[in-house]
Amino acid sequence: MTLDMTEIFDCNVPAELLSGMRLARSAIGRGELVVIPTDTVYGIAADAFNPAAVRALLAAKGRSRQSPPPVLIAGIATLEALAESVSEPVRLLTEAFWPGGLTVIVQARQSLAWDLGDTHGTVALRMPSDAIALDLLTEVGPLAVSSANLTGEPAAMSAHEARTSLGERIAVYLAGGETSSAVSSIVDASAYDGTPGSIRIVRHGVIDEAQIRAVIGDDLALSEKSS
Repeated sequence: MTLDMTEIFDCNVPAELLSGMRLARSAIGRGELVVIPTDTVYGIAADAFNPAAVRALLAAKGRSRQSPPPVLIAGIATLEALAESVSEPVRLLTEAFWPGGLTVIVQARQSLAWDLGDTHGTVALRMPSDAIALDLLTEVGPLAVSSANLTGEPAAMSAHEARTSLGERIAVYLAGGETSSAVSSIVDASAYDGTPGSIRIVRHGVIDEAQIRAVIGDDLALSEKSS
């Protein structure tokens, strides 16, 4: 028995890029899962506004609602639409590091009709710099995305690695070459109230603490390793 017959589309080949993007758009519209390259690792993507698709993403990963996925977006305008408000430090961080490897956690707009899991009213947002991911996001809107591997396994750095891990749980695999093993840095600004130290780093990644502090200064709490 073969492991999986789901096709991988090489997006460096123009014809495969067109076919793969068309099928990926259709799959997302049907609430199915797609694997995409990003500027960090490969990710499983689902329509962020389709609760069943988000549940399928969590199931494919082997995660529960207690581990809600971040949401990739195509630009700062979408941040404005999804966040209840955008504080000055968040605005400065996104201007400095988007598109790129910084995820920001903010209070989600209360009127949004979505269910990403147990988020406690927040959402983790990032604008990636990968051209394939950005093109897809521009066409289909915000995508819930988590690394393309089963929980506990190494993150996939190619579409082939992702397919080996996830198999036919995924409708379409888009390949854009090998990525790095780097992860995005995650900054939690959801409790920002204007007082020093009310923004904190919850995961260290490709954007280091010194770079973040250079942008927002004392709004960033001291990390354990620097205190």
